[in-house]
Amino acid sequence: MNPFLKIAYQPYKWIIVIPFIFLNTMILGLICIFTGLLLKQDAVNIIAVLWSKLCCFIVPVNVVIQGKKNYNRNKSYVIVANHQSMADIPILHGHLGLNIKWIMKKELKKIPIFGSAANQLGCIYVDRSNHDAAIKSIGEAKKRLSKKDCVLFFAEGTRSRDGEMMPFKKGAFRFAHDIDLPILPVTIKNSLHILPSDTFDLTPGTIQIIVHPPVHILHHYMDHPDKVIESIRQTISSAL
Repeated sequence: MNPFLKIAYQPYKWIIVIPFIFLNTMILGLICIFTGLLLKQDAVNIIAVLWSKLCCFIVPVNVVIQGKKNYNRNKSYVIVANHQSMADIPILHGHLGLNIKWIMKKELKKIPIFGSAANQLGCIYVDRSNHDAAIKSIGEAKKRLSKKDCVLFFAEGTRSRDGEMMPFKKGAFRFAHDIDLPILPVTIKNSLHILPSDTFDLTPGTIQIIVHPPVHILHHYMDHPDKVIESIRQTISSAL
Protein backbone atom coordinates (compact mmCIF):
# COMPACT_ATOMS: atom_id res chain seq x y z
CA MET A 1 0.00 0.00 0.00
CA ASN A 2 1.14 3.53 -0.78
CA PRO A 3 2.70 5.03 2.41
CA PHE A 4 0.40 8.08 2.24
CA LEU A 5 -2.69 5.90 1.87
CA LYS A 6 -1.54 3.71 4.75
CA ILE A 7 -1.30 6.77 7.02
CA ALA A 8 -4.73 7.93 5.86
CA TYR A 9 -6.14 4.45 6.58
CA GLN A 10 -5.14 4.45 10.26
CA PRO A 11 -8.10 6.45 11.68
CA TYR A 12 -10.53 4.20 9.78
CA LYS A 13 -8.72 1.10 11.09
CA TRP A 14 -8.82 2.15 14.76
CA ILE A 15 -12.25 3.80 14.79
CA ILE A 16 -14.15 1.45 12.47
CA VAL A 17 -12.34 -1.78 11.55
CA ILE A 18 -10.98 -3.09 14.85
CA PRO A 19 -14.09 -2.21 16.94
CA PHE A 20 -16.29 -3.76 14.23
CA ILE A 21 -14.29 -7.00 14.17
CA PHE A 22 -14.46 -7.19 17.97
CA LEU A 23 -18.23 -6.62 18.06
CA ASN A 24 -18.78 -8.92 15.08
CA THR A 25 -16.90 -11.68 16.91
CA MET A 26 -18.78 -11.15 20.18
CA ILE A 27 -22.28 -10.88 18.69
CA LEU A 28 -22.05 -13.62 16.07
CA GLY A 29 -20.09 -15.76 18.52
CA LEU A 30 -22.99 -15.62 20.98
CA ILE A 31 -25.41 -16.44 18.16
CA CYS A 32 -23.22 -19.42 17.22
CA ILE A 33 -23.31 -20.70 20.79
CA PHE A 34 -27.10 -20.54 21.08
CA THR A 35 -27.57 -21.89 17.57
CA GLY A 36 -25.31 -24.82 18.37
CA LEU A 37 -27.32 -25.63 21.47
CA LEU A 38 -30.61 -25.58 19.55
CA LEU A 39 -29.73 -26.70 16.03
CA LYS A 40 -27.09 -28.66 14.10
CA GLN A 41 -23.52 -27.68 13.29
CA ASP A 42 -24.51 -26.85 9.70
CA ALA A 43 -26.49 -23.89 11.03
CA VAL A 44 -23.52 -22.78 13.14
CA ASN A 45 -21.29 -22.98 10.05
CA ILE A 46 -23.57 -20.56 8.17
CA ILE A 47 -23.06 -17.99 10.94
CA ALA A 48 -19.30 -18.63 10.97
CA VAL A 49 -19.15 -18.01 7.22
CA LEU A 50 -21.06 -14.74 7.70
CA TRP A 51 -18.62 -13.70 10.45
CA SER A 52 -15.69 -14.45 8.14
CA LYS A 53 -17.07 -12.51 5.20
CA LEU A 54 -17.95 -9.49 7.34
CA CYS A 55 -14.41 -9.41 8.76
CA CYS A 56 -12.96 -9.41 5.24
CA PHE A 57 -15.47 -6.85 3.97
CA ILE A 58 -14.79 -4.23 6.63
CA VAL A 59 -10.98 -4.19 6.18
CA PRO A 60 -11.50 -4.55 3.12
CA VAL A 61 -9.80 -7.72 1.87
CA ASN A 62 -10.40 -8.99 -1.65
CA VAL A 63 -10.09 -12.78 -1.89
CA VAL A 64 -9.24 -14.43 -5.22
CA ILE A 65 -9.54 -18.22 -5.45
CA GLN A 66 -7.70 -20.21 -8.08
CA GLY A 67 -8.36 -23.91 -8.62
CA LYS A 68 -12.07 -24.11 -7.80
CA LYS A 69 -12.34 -27.01 -10.23
CA ASN A 70 -9.97 -29.01 -8.00
CA TYR A 71 -12.51 -29.64 -5.25
CA ASN A 72 -16.17 -30.52 -4.72
CA ARG A 73 -18.09 -28.60 -2.06
CA ASN A 74 -20.12 -31.71 -1.21
CA LYS A 75 -17.10 -33.89 -0.42
CA SER A 76 -14.83 -34.23 2.59
CA TYR A 77 -11.11 -33.46 2.59
CA VAL A 78 -8.24 -33.00 4.97
CA ILE A 79 -7.19 -29.48 4.04
CA VAL A 80 -3.49 -28.75 4.47
CA ALA A 81 -2.48 -25.09 4.18
CA ASN A 82 0.45 -22.81 4.90
CA HIS A 83 -0.04 -20.26 7.67
CA GLN A 84 1.19 -16.67 7.60
CA SER A 85 -1.40 -14.65 9.52
CA MET A 86 -4.48 -14.73 11.75
CA ALA A 87 -6.26 -13.39 8.66
CA ASP A 88 -5.96 -16.90 7.19
CA ILE A 89 -8.88 -18.11 9.33
CA PRO A 90 -11.69 -15.83 8.03
CA ILE A 91 -10.20 -15.92 4.54
CA LEU A 92 -10.48 -19.70 4.25
CA HIS A 93 -13.68 -20.18 6.23
CA GLY A 94 -15.54 -17.45 4.40
CA HIS A 95 -14.53 -18.18 0.83
CA LEU A 96 -13.70 -21.85 0.18
CA GLY A 97 -17.34 -22.92 0.49
CA LEU A 98 -16.43 -26.03 2.48
CA ASN A 99 -17.75 -27.14 5.86
CA ILE A 100 -14.52 -26.65 7.80
CA LYS A 101 -13.58 -27.96 11.23
CA TRP A 102 -10.38 -26.40 12.49
CA ILE A 103 -7.55 -28.03 14.40
CA MET A 104 -6.88 -25.46 17.13
CA LYS A 105 -4.52 -25.25 20.09
CA LYS A 106 -6.36 -25.78 23.38
CA GLU A 107 -5.40 -22.30 24.66
CA LEU A 108 -7.88 -20.75 22.19
CA LYS A 109 -10.73 -22.54 23.94
CA LYS A 110 -10.24 -20.21 26.92
CA ILE A 111 -11.03 -17.08 24.89
CA PRO A 112 -14.46 -15.84 26.05
CA ILE A 113 -17.25 -16.44 23.53
CA PHE A 114 -14.84 -17.29 20.69
CA GLY A 115 -13.75 -20.54 22.33
CA SER A 116 -17.30 -21.71 23.02
CA ALA A 117 -18.48 -20.68 19.54
CA ALA A 118 -15.65 -22.62 17.89
CA ASN A 119 -16.57 -25.62 20.04
CA GLN A 120 -20.17 -25.45 18.79
CA LEU A 121 -18.83 -25.28 15.24
CA GLY A 122 -17.12 -28.62 15.87
CA CYS A 123 -13.53 -27.39 15.95
CA ILE A 124 -10.98 -29.79 17.41
CA TYR A 125 -8.87 -28.56 20.30
CA VAL A 126 -5.50 -30.23 20.83
CA ASP A 127 -2.82 -29.96 23.50
CA ARG A 128 0.32 -29.34 21.49
CA SER A 129 2.49 -29.94 24.55
CA ASN A 130 1.08 -33.44 25.08
CA HIS A 131 1.41 -35.69 22.03
CA ASP A 132 -0.75 -38.50 23.42
CA ALA A 133 -3.54 -36.13 24.41
CA ALA A 134 -3.43 -34.47 21.00
CA ILE A 135 -3.72 -37.83 19.23
CA LYS A 136 -6.64 -38.77 21.49
CA SER A 137 -8.48 -35.50 20.70
CA ILE A 138 -8.06 -36.02 16.97
CA GLY A 139 -9.11 -39.66 17.28
CA GLU A 140 -12.33 -38.68 19.04
CA ALA A 141 -12.99 -36.04 16.38
CA LYS A 142 -12.99 -38.66 13.63
CA LYS A 143 -16.14 -40.20 15.07
CA ARG A 144 -18.06 -36.90 14.85
CA LEU A 145 -17.34 -36.01 11.21
CA SER A 146 -20.17 -36.02 8.68
CA LYS A 147 -19.80 -36.87 5.00
CA LYS A 148 -19.40 -33.17 4.11
CA ASP A 149 -17.06 -32.11 6.91
CA CYS A 150 -13.50 -31.08 6.14
CA VAL A 151 -10.73 -30.88 8.72
CA LEU A 152 -8.17 -28.12 8.25
CA PHE A 153 -4.58 -28.34 9.45
CA PHE A 154 -1.99 -25.59 9.31
CA ALA A 155 0.71 -28.20 8.81
CA GLU A 156 3.58 -25.98 9.96
CA GLY A 157 2.04 -26.01 13.43
CA THR A 158 2.28 -22.25 13.88
CA ARG A 159 2.38 -19.02 11.87
CA SER A 160 5.39 -18.15 9.77
CA ARG A 161 6.82 -14.82 10.95
CA ASP A 162 8.72 -14.06 7.74
CA GLY A 163 6.60 -15.70 5.04
CA GLU A 164 9.01 -18.60 4.61
CA MET A 165 7.36 -22.00 4.95
CA MET A 166 8.56 -24.16 7.82
CA PRO A 167 8.75 -27.97 7.83
CA PHE A 168 5.40 -29.75 8.01
CA LYS A 169 4.35 -31.79 11.01
CA LYS A 170 2.92 -35.28 10.47
CA GLY A 171 -0.46 -34.95 12.21
CA ALA A 172 -2.51 -33.98 9.17
CA PHE A 173 -1.10 -36.81 7.09
CA ARG A 174 -1.61 -39.46 9.75
CA PHE A 175 -5.17 -38.23 10.15
CA ALA A 176 -5.86 -38.36 6.40
CA HIS A 177 -4.40 -41.85 6.19
CA ASP A 178 -6.34 -43.18 9.19
CA ILE A 179 -9.67 -41.75 8.08
CA ASP A 180 -9.09 -42.47 4.36
CA LEU A 181 -9.72 -38.94 3.09
CA PRO A 182 -7.82 -37.14 0.32
CA ILE A 183 -5.57 -34.25 1.24
CA LEU A 184 -6.49 -30.93 -0.35
CA PRO A 185 -3.33 -28.78 -0.53
CA VAL A 186 -4.02 -25.04 -0.27
CA THR A 187 -1.61 -22.13 -0.70
CA ILE A 188 -2.44 -18.81 0.97
CA LYS A 189 -0.58 -15.95 -0.65
CA ASN A 190 -0.12 -12.39 0.65
CA SER A 191 -1.94 -12.70 4.00
CA LEU A 192 1.26 -11.73 5.83
CA HIS A 193 0.99 -8.27 4.24
CA ILE A 194 -2.68 -7.91 5.22
CA LEU A 195 -2.07 -8.71 8.90
CA PRO A 196 1.53 -9.41 10.01
CA SER A 197 1.90 -11.88 12.87
CA ASP A 198 1.62 -10.53 16.42
CA THR A 199 0.35 -7.10 15.31
CA PHE A 200 -2.85 -5.15 14.68
CA ASP A 201 -1.33 -3.63 11.54
CA LEU A 202 -4.28 -4.41 9.26
CA THR A 203 -3.89 -3.25 5.68
CA PRO A 204 -6.41 -3.53 2.82
CA GLY A 205 -5.39 -5.69 -0.09
CA THR A 206 -5.87 -8.85 -2.11
CA ILE A 207 -5.20 -12.37 -0.90
CA GLN A 208 -4.90 -15.33 -3.24
CA ILE A 209 -6.04 -18.82 -2.33
CA ILE A 210 -4.62 -21.47 -4.65
CA VAL A 211 -6.35 -24.83 -4.34
CA HIS A 212 -4.29 -27.70 -5.74
CA PRO A 213 -5.64 -31.08 -6.91
CA PRO A 214 -6.46 -33.46 -4.05
CA VAL A 215 -3.91 -36.14 -3.15
CA HIS A 216 -4.92 -39.64 -2.05
CA ILE A 217 -2.22 -40.97 0.25
CA LEU A 218 -3.81 -44.14 1.63
CA HIS A 219 -1.49 -46.55 -0.20
CA HIS A 220 1.63 -44.41 -0.04
CA TYR A 221 1.92 -42.73 3.34
CA MET A 222 2.91 -45.68 5.52
CA ASP A 223 5.66 -46.80 3.13
CA HIS A 224 7.19 -43.36 2.50
CA PRO A 225 5.74 -40.82 4.97
CA ASP A 226 8.52 -38.24 4.68
CA LYS A 227 8.42 -38.38 0.88
CA VAL A 228 4.64 -37.86 0.82
CA ILE A 229 4.80 -34.94 3.26
CA GLU A 230 7.63 -33.22 1.40
CA SER A 231 5.87 -33.66 -1.95
CA ILE A 232 2.73 -31.92 -0.67
CA ARG A 233 4.81 -29.23 1.02
CA GLN A 234 6.55 -28.54 -2.29
CA THR A 235 3.17 -28.32 -4.04
CA ILE A 236 2.00 -25.66 -1.58
CA SER A 237 5.27 -23.70 -1.53
CA SER A 238 5.56 -23.68 -5.32
CA ALA A 239 2.63 -21.25 -5.55
CA LEU A 240 4.01 -18.73 -3.04
